[in-house]
Amino acid sequence: MARKFISEAAHDGAAARYNKSRASIKSLEASVAVAAANLKAADVALDQTAIRAPFDGVVLTKHANVGDNITPFSNALDTKGAVVTIADMSTLEVEADVSESSLGRAKVGQHVEIQLDAVPDRRFPGVVNRIVPTVDRAKATVLVKVQFLERDERVLPDMSAKVAFLGREPSAAERRPLTVAPAAAVVERDGVKFVYVVRDGRARETAVQIGHAIGELLELRGVDIGEKLVLRPLDQIADGVALKVEQK
Repeated sequence: MARKFISEAAHDGAAARYNKSRASIKSLEASVAVAAANLKAADVALDQTAIRAPFDGVVLTKHANVGDNITPFSNALDTKGAVVTIADMSTLEVEADVSESSLGRAKVGQHVEIQLDAVPDRRFPGVVNRIVPTVDRAKATVLVKVQFLERDERVLPDMSAKVAFLGREPSAAERRPLTVAPAAAVVERDGVKFVYVVRDGRARETAVQIGHAIGELLELRGVDIGEKLVLRPLDQIADGVALKVEQK
């Protein structure tokens, strides 16, 4: 039962103010929603200004500057077709030209050793990744792509390399560096093998142990890497004889 504490006019005025406040709140909520949508659109537009590579890599060449126009094919005037050139250093490969006559010795998955001219002190293990099914008629060769099995920061794109195709995967012992010398440098007397090492301008007789034969070379134990040997000792050479080292 209505008790008439206020007049109907005051009640109607309060109700009108209440409805107006609710309408204002809904309008503000709509404005907030519009602002959120505008913020999301701005974030998308800002994100589209960032250029991201599909992989981690190293920038090799920068082609464009701030303000340049970029088009996919760079056909328009004063436009560039690329911003930068990047390389994925984890997927570097060696491209080896294999002659047609030797192609039968190479197969996908075959183990190889890679030697870089810039890193002569190490041989890198690798594996044949793929054989390009086309022949270069000018050189009579087929392109074989070799993948590195070990990463090294010294390996860079466009380096010169040599590849040795192996019959099997070498063991850890077979991959260790060896001291070798031509077989002609080894002299045997009374069952003892030795070489003449050049020290201070004189021949020093040094006993050695012979290891594996590698082609025309012999593995030597008993001499250090870098020591100079007399390659073809003559009968008149003996321990302590003065030598003249030929300068090249």
